Amino acid sequence: MSRNVADAARKFLLLGQCVPTVKQNAAKIRVKRLELDENLLMYFRKEEFYYCHDSEKICKTGDIVLIQALPEKLTKLITHEIKEVVYPFGDITDPVTGKKVSKEQYKEDIERQTELYGRLKSTFNYSKAPPRGWQDGKKDFTSKPTYTKFHVFDENDPYGI
Repeated sequence: MSRNVADAARKFLLLGQCVPTVKQNAAKIRVKRLELDENLLMYFRKEEFYYCHDSEKICKTGDIVLIQALPEKLTKLITHEIKEVVYPFGDITDPVTGKKVSKEQYKEDIERQTELYGRLKSTFNYSKAPPRGWQDGKKDFTSKPTYTKFHVFDENDPYGI
């Protein structure tokens, strides 16, 4: 297989994380790869950024998404499109078992431990928690439009990147 065909096949479907961008109708996706250093014979992490067509705004900052290469470029920058949101930000699922995870433990194991040792008033209850995204516009500002900061101010604006 020639090198160009191998590169094209590698870039057809990619898994990456959505990062903030100021482009309209597009999402900026960070794809992490391992690159072989021929001298050390070790792999090192390399990040590549792709601009993807996202006119429906289906992905938000922090989501893990699957992107697909477009047959032809829409613009000079936009080369891919967002196929689906695999994991919404903060809603972590183990890909092998399909169970929900909190830090390094399964949520059902945490619930089992709280039942065994007794529930405190301060214990978080995952079953009664509202669904993700209910704080959109209150404390979650990832859906708001961002802009590029050109000056440093005393107060930090959550919309600036």
